[in-house]
Amino acid sequence: MSDRPDWTGAIERARAHAPFLARSLDRQPELAELLAAGEGEAAIAWAKARGEGEDAEAALRRERLGLATALGIGDLAGAFALIRVTGELTAFADRALDRAIRTAIRERTGGESSDGFVALALGKQGAGELNYSSDIDPILLFDPDRLPRREKDDPGEAAQRYARRIVRLLSETTAQGYVMRVDLRLRPASEISPPAVPIASALAHYQGQALAWERAAFVRARPAAGDIELGEEFLAATRPFVWRRHLDFGAVAEIRRLTKRIREEYEGAPRPGPGFDVKRGRGGIREIEFYAQTLQLIHGGRDPSLRVRGTREALDALAAAGHVSPRDARVLGEGYDRLREIEHRLQMVNDRQTHALPESAEALDSVARLDGLSDGAALIAELEGLTTRTGAIYDALIREELPVDPPAPPPTPTAEPAGDPGARTARAAQLAQRMEDWRDGRYQSLRTPQALAAFEAIAPTLAEAFLDADDPERALVRWESVLDRASSAINLFHLLKARPDLLHRLISALTLAPVLADELARRPELLDILLDRDAPRLPRALEAIMGRIKAAAAREDYEALLDAIRVVTGEVRFALGVELIEGRADPLDVAASLSRTAEAALRLAHEATAEEFAGAHGRIEGSELLVLGLGRFGGGALTHASDLDIVYLFTGDFASQSDGKRPLGATHYFNRLASRLSAALSVPTAEGALYEIDTRLRPQGAQGPLAVSCEAFAKYQREAAWTWEHMALARARVLVGSEEAREEVEALIADVLFRPRDAEDLRESVLEMRDTMALHKTPGGELDVKLQRGGLVDFEFLVHYLQLRGGRALAEAHPTAFAADLGRTIPALVAAGLLPQGFHEDYDLMTRMLVAGRLLAPGGNEPPPLAARALAQACRQSDYASLLRALAEARQRVAGTWHAILGQDIIHQQGS
Repeated sequence: MSDRPDWTGAIERARAHAPFLARSLDRQPELAELLAAGEGEAAIAWAKARGEGEDAEAALRRERLGLATALGIGDLAGAFALIRVTGELTAFADRALDRAIRTAIRERTGGESSDGFVALALGKQGAGELNYSSDIDPILLFDPDRLPRREKDDPGEAAQRYARRIVRLLSETTAQGYVMRVDLRLRPASEISPPAVPIASALAHYQGQALAWERAAFVRARPAAGDIELGEEFLAATRPFVWRRHLDFGAVAEIRRLTKRIREEYEGAPRPGPGFDVKRGRGGIREIEFYAQTLQLIHGGRDPSLRVRGTREALDALAAAGHVSPRDARVLGEGYDRLREIEHRLQMVNDRQTHALPESAEALDSVARLDGLSDGAALIAELEGLTTRTGAIYDALIREELPVDPPAPPPTPTAEPAGDPGARTARAAQLAQRMEDWRDGRYQSLRTPQALAAFEAIAPTLAEAFLDADDPERALVRWESVLDRASSAINLFHLLKARPDLLHRLISALTLAPVLADELARRPELLDILLDRDAPRLPRALEAIMGRIKAAAAREDYEALLDAIRVVTGEVRFALGVELIEGRADPLDVAASLSRTAEAALRLAHEATAEEFAGAHGRIEGSELLVLGLGRFGGGALTHASDLDIVYLFTGDFASQSDGKRPLGATHYFNRLASRLSAALSVPTAEGALYEIDTRLRPQGAQGPLAVSCEAFAKYQREAAWTWEHMALARARVLVGSEEAREEVEALIADVLFRPRDAEDLRESVLEMRDTMALHKTPGGELDVKLQRGGLVDFEFLVHYLQLRGGRALAEAHPTAFAADLGRTIPALVAAGLLPQGFHEDYDLMTRMLVAGRLLAPGGNEPPPLAARALAQACRQSDYASLLRALAEARQRVAGTWHAILGQDIIHQQGS
């Protein structure tokens, strides 16, 4: 688009080199005058006005001719950018298709409602990128129950009657020309299906029988005409077919084969020159479009930002998400725009759907001069450089390798496999027999020649990986579960062959961390996380995680959101676990991310549950449900095995009543809502389980109501709560609630924590509570850093004792001494001189040990060698022996601090 459009030059070039535009200017003198005067916008408005009138066939043809002329001259003059030209042409196609639908229905029924009949736009129309002579490729769908028709008409017959009339109205050439050619061959099962397809049949096709190329076509699909709402509903139902959460490289490989076949079957000039096809030739329009669509299919299921229709828009989105380099996106995008402009010049000449450069030198010169170039040689030279750049980028996509970054080198083994060579040979023989069993048809996913061939390509590497594992048997059992549940063994084996580092990561997940292995065996789609190099960039901020969950919901309803919460939460937790066991993430950061993930799940579940509950019972004005997180949840440091410690409160008058069709009193209302919310977070759905919810820290424990008013909570804490309940309150954090309610509860908690206490009574209570816990909750093993004396429970008791003893004076001098996050509290207590230097470092060591140990040493027992090395690495120790020494020294220091502050010898008391 030029700042100074050359209208005169454009008209002169059009009359000299484009017979169609020359005739069109002569047939529309009023339009020609507007264009000669440089009134481009007025010319477009004039053309659109020509589409008015009762005779749809004549009106649409007049409008089409006017628009083609106005846009063509404006394009040549540099007045209209490519996006404006293609956008106007697409908008006209939508209007024309909609009018044709309504005309066909009106002619049969007398009414113009298009309810129950929709045209989905695919291809360039779907993308908003139509050119001067494009076909349109709609899919016509109808709902038999809603389709307008005569009373005696069968819905199917009526729909086919409408479809045939639509095609004739738009495609037939009359004295006034044609509107546009209509191609219905992209409809589902086009060889056997009628022109208009029932919605239910189309859904069945896309959900179970569609081919890979149909997925690519639906990347650009949108409802363009008729019953738009019906079309949106249909696309929402087919979204899982198009945008799969799990990588499907089998489908992508099929698309690649298709595009390679297109290139191989192309019979035009192999490089720019006479006869070269700017659409189908190497580096041409189609290759750029397929490049963008293929990468959208690979990554768009997990990244909603890639679900865009336009080619330039897709390239920009892929670059922004890091899947395409900015340089490649720019080269492809600029090349695409220029190729489309040249395509337009070719079609302007005679209004023909052509994409090939003329064969004769004279005609080639004419096209070049229409474009403003000196001659055909200049055009060919430009195309040579352009398609060389774009073709090279596309070549990389259709090679055998997957379109990912170069594989990282496999992780360095964390320990040498133990055992003598003879034992290894015996294990190898047993493994060979077991792998032979896999080949004999035991698994449905391995019953095709293609699947077996893909398996044979990786079998030796796979066998070596299992033999080197800490626990080969455990790895094999879980691998077989993955194999049994995997949707495509071919896809899986291709992934493992293309990415050797993925196999090492897979074996690590199967053997080092039983929690991750069990989850992977149950949900093989989590293999995507192992493949994804962007996993470290998964959303970690609270709002980002919430956004990812919302985007993952297949539908906008309650059940779909609960499923999405489970899916995304599971993915993030698995990804964090993989990062931890591979030594790529600090367990402290993992703990914080796990906490934010749980908080995101809680907030969204609360929003949806409250809305769903209000639909039946209304709301209580001036009241709301509050959710307090306590323990590790309140402190923002969860592990993979953590329950969610929650207390439910509600604001307002407990005597109030809801305003719904089935009203409830406040206490009953909020207790039922709290119960629903707990179920939303804990009851398994089709996507599995989520969290265990622990509400025993509420007033009166398991015997009390699930939700109590803030007033009742305050009264209980002030008058009836035990010291241990006040200690638990020190880590309380309001996770759900308005700002005003948060401030109210935080003031209440501060009031309880700051109350004056007798130091000796407090000390005796703390010692009695800890001794009782030690008696009834014994450590699970030598690595149980939570319950071992000198461990994390003793850390927490010391901190909470000092907080309650210090009260308001401590808070005023050191505000963060009362933070729910002990990672902030402990340094404040050290600064206050209440805890020794180094106390924070010992706490961090044990917290890392707890978080990593939940994966690598569940139960607190010594892990096998490779897991032990991974555990030491996670805890920032050189080896496992160093970790044990550091842990023993830290426990001794905590015990010394306990003795100095509380006067009790806990290490010797335990006998350790």
